[in-house]
Amino acid sequence: SFAYCTIKDRLPQILTRVIDTLHRHKNEFFEEHGEKGVEAEKRAISFLSKLRNELQTDKPVTPLEDELPDAALWNQYLDYQRNLPNGNGEPSWFQSPWLYVECYMYRRIHAALVQNPPIDNFDVFKEGKAQNFFESQEAVISLCTYFQELLKNINDLDEKQLQEELFKLLQVSLWGNKCDLSFSAGEDSSQKTSPLQSLENLLPYILVNDMEKVWSLLVNAKKNRTEISNVRVDIILDNAGFELVSDLVLADFLLSSKLADEVYFHGKSIPWYVSDTTKHDFNWTVKQLGSANHMWMSRCGINWEGNLKKGVWIFLDHMFWTLPHDFSSMSEVAPDLYSELQKSNLLLFKGDLNYRKLTGDRKWEYTVPFHQALNKFHPAPLCSLRTLKSDTQVGLKPGQGEQIQASESEWMVSGKYGVVQFDAGL
Repeated sequence: SFAYCTIKDRLPQILTRVIDTLHRHKNEFFEEHGEKGVEAEKRAISFLSKLRNELQTDKPVTPLEDELPDAALWNQYLDYQRNLPNGNGEPSWFQSPWLYVECYMYRRIHAALVQNPPIDNFDVFKEGKAQNFFESQEAVISLCTYFQELLKNINDLDEKQLQEELFKLLQVSLWGNKCDLSFSAGEDSSQKTSPLQSLENLLPYILVNDMEKVWSLLVNAKKNRTEISNVRVDIILDNAGFELVSDLVLADFLLSSKLADEVYFHGKSIPWYVSDTTKHDFNWTVKQLGSANHMWMSRCGINWEGNLKKGVWIFLDHMFWTLPHDFSSMSEVAPDLYSELQKSNLLLFKGDLNYRKLTGDRKWEYTVPFHQALNKFHPAPLCSLRTLKSDTQVGLKPGQGEQIQASESEWMVSGKYGVVQFDAGL
C-alpha cells in the first residue's frame, strides 16, 4: 500500500534529514550555548537515531516519556490502539494505522528537542520552510502583483466578477497545496511559475468542485449580517511557504470584498509534517513580505501586518491539531476548540492531512458522501481544499474514481488531482 511505502521509505528519509540538520547546526549550538549546546545536540541525535531504528525494525510503539501537556492524551490514545477489538494487541510501526504512526513520529521528533535544552526551541524544519518560500519568489511576486492590481478596483466589481475572482483565488490556494515538504520528504517542492496562468488547464483535475456552494454561503452570510454579528471565516492552515502566501491572499480578498469581516487562522503549536505552518512561520512570512524590495509584495505584507494589529486577522494554535485523533473526536478531546470553530460561518480546511483527519483516513468507497465520512463532525459549514496525496477519497460520482484508476494508477497519491469539497453541516 501507499502507507507501507511511506513508512518504509519516506519517514526514515525525513528522520535522516532531521539528524543531518542537527549535525550541521552543531557549531551554531556551540556559539550560542557552549558545550551544553553540543551535548544537547548529541543527545537529540542519539534519541532520533534510536527512533529511526525502532521504525525500520517494526518495534512496538512506546509511550511518551516527556512532561508536555499533550503526553497523557498520546498515551491514552496508545492504550486505545492496544485495545482495539480488531487490532493485534501491541501497535508497532508497520502493524498500526498509518495516520497514527506518522503523527507519532513527528511528536517524537519534537520530544527529542524539547527534552534536550538549551536547543529545545530549535525547529528542525525551519530552513526547509524558508527555502521553499525563497524559491517560490517569482510565484509570490506574480500573485501579490495580481492581487494589488485587483484591489485598485475591487469596489467597482459586480457580483459576477467578484465570484470569478473568489473562484480564482480559491483555486490558487488549492493548487498551492502541491508545495508540501513532507510529501517530497524534504526535497524541493517550491512553486516556480505563476499559479494564475495555469488555472484554466488545471480545472479538469478538480474532481469535486463545490466553489458555487462556498460562494452562495458567503453571499448569504453577507446579506444576513447585522450590526452585532460579524461574518467569520476560519482557515485551518497546512504548509508554510508559497501555500501560506496563497492562503493569506485569499483571506485578504475575503475582507477586501466584504465577503468576510474577520479571518481566523489555525496553525500548528509545534513543528509538524515538515512544512506545516507554526506561529513563527506565519509571522515570519508576513514580515518577509512587508520588508521585500518589491512594491506589491511589501504592500501585501504591510497590509497584512495591519490586519493583525486591527484584530481582523487572528492566528490561533491548539495542541489538538498535532494529536493523532480524527476530527470526529474533537468535541470530546478538545471541546474548547470545537466551540471556537462553532462561531465560524465557514471553515476552510487546507491540505491532505486535514482531509485524512476529516474523513477518519479510511479506505472508503469513492461514492460515500462527504457528509457521512465526516462522522458527525459539524461545528460549522466546512470546505476542504486539498490536492490528493494519500489513498482516501469520498464524494465522487459513480464510476469517476474507477475511470481515472484505469488510466492512472497513482492518481490518489500524485498531487495532480484536487477537490474543493463542501459540507453544509447539519
